[in-house]
Amino acid sequence: MASVCVCSDYFKVNEDGELCLIPGTMGLRLVLHYKDVGTFQFQKAEYPWLARIRVQAQGGGGGSAAADAASSQCIVRPGGAGGGWAQAMVEASALGAVETVIVGAGGAAGTGNGGGANGGSSSFGGFVIAQGGDGSAAAQASGTTADSVQGPAGPLAGSGQYASGGGAGGGGIRLSGTNGLSGAGGESRLGHGGLARAAEGVGTAPRGYGGGAGGALSYGSDVNGAEGGSGIVVVELFG
Repeated sequence: MASVCVCSDYFKVNEDGELCLIPGTMGLRLVLHYKDVGTFQFQKAEYPWLARIRVQAQGGGGGSAAADAASSQCIVRPGGAGGGWAQAMVEASALGAVETVIVGAGGAAGTGNGGGANGGSSSFGGFVIAQGGDGSAAAQASGTTADSVQGPAGPLAGSGQYASGGGAGGGGIRLSGTNGLSGAGGESRLGHGGLARAAEGVGTAPRGYGGGAGGALSYGSDVNGAEGGSGIVVVELFG
């Protein structure tokens, strides 16, 4: 009769005589993606085999300002800043029974010649916090003379074993009443900012997660800004 030897580095026999994998030796088993903006609960008891997690959080990007230049004049708007990013590896023993997960919203688009709103922060408990990016200001008045406007600085790094701030919003430049360039949106770790505009139009949307919105440009029309990219929290579960 054949016999089977079992490696004790990876397997054990429990009190019921069942052959079981040893916790911590199974590797990556599940990935959770919190993509919707809002607050959620991670409950450790739902994963009895859990040994550790790797979590990363991406903050929301800033929205861009609206523009409404007078007839035959020009307004350029900067781009919004990209959101910050943070990551940490956490042992299951360090997790609470319930950890709060927050996914930050992208900053709202500016309207009526108003500024863009700031992006929201994303986090997983107190282990990682990624700051949201600032929205762009409606700093430039309508005109025809050469002028430039500065975009918002990127947010500072939040908290985690690895953390980085987001990219600054790009500045805009007006050369005349009919020639200008709006600012590009700031980059993020998990997304890209909206593009800069040379033709009249609304702010431009970012791609991915956490990018800043590109700036609007007006040659006499009322154009809105764009919304920043929303954040995301990704949790990798290891057994």
